[in-house]
Amino acid sequence: MRPGVVLALVSVSALTLLGAAPGPGRDPLPAGMADTGGGSQLILAEAPDTTATDGTVSWWDLRDGQWTQAGSAPARFGSGGLVAGDTRKQGTNTTPTGLYDLPFAFGTEAAPDGTTVPYRAVKDSSWWCQDNDSASYNRWVDPLPADCRAAEAEHLVDYRTQYAHALVVGFNYDRPVRGRGAGIFLHVNGKAYTAGCVSVPADAMRRILTWADPGARPHIAIGTESGETAISRY
Repeated sequence: MRPGVVLALVSVSALTLLGAAPGPGRDPLPAGMADTGGGSQLILAEAPDTTATDGTVSWWDLRDGQWTQAGSAPARFGSGGLVAGDTRKQGTNTTPTGLYDLPFAFGTEAAPDGTTVPYRAVKDSSWWCQDNDSASYNRWVDPLPADCRAAEAEHLVDYRTQYAHALVVGFNYDRPVRGRGAGIFLHVNGKAYTAGCVSVPADAMRRILTWADPGARPHIAIGTESGETAISRY
C-alpha cells in the first residue's frame, strides 16, 4: 500500500504510551486475548479508536505462560483510520484490524544484524502487485508480470525510507479477495500517515526485526482499545 498521504505529527497520547507497562494488578494485554496466533511472540498495533491515525506498537514474548513486553514505540495508521479487515475495501486508506501472520520481511537496506526471519532484498525489478485483474494480486513480483499493470502496482524501490525495513502483514494474503486490499506492511515511518499500513520509527523497525523469531511463530494483532475492533476481542 503506497505509504504517506497526509502530514503526520505523533500525538502526545501516543508518546505517553511509549514503553508503558501494565499497571499494578493488571494483566498484560495479550493475556486477555482469545487468540494470539498460537505462537510465543506477538506484535500489538493499537489505536484509541477507528478514527485515530496515531497509536502504539508493542511486541511481546510468551515465557513460562506469561506474556512479557519486549518493547514499544509510537505508531501511525492509515489516513482513513482503521476498519474491520473482513469488510475493508481497497483504496480507502484504512488499516485493517485483525490477527495476522507475518509471511516474510523485506527492505531496500540489508537486514539488520541478527535478523532470522526470511528477508528479501528490494531490487529495481521488485514490485508489489495490487492489480485486481492479475493472477499475482497481493504478491511480491520480480519482475512485474505482463498481467499486472504498473499503475496498479507498487514499485518498492521508490520508497527507500519507508521500506528500508518492513514486515509483510498477512492481511488478504493466503486466499486474496479482489477489492479488499493489497500490500499491507509494518514498515518505517515516512513523512505522513500511511495508506493502510502500520508504521513505526526506523529504530523500532530494526528492533522488531532482530527480535522476531520464526520459530516462535510471531503474529500481529491490529485493533482499537475498545468497541467492535478492540484487540481484546481476538
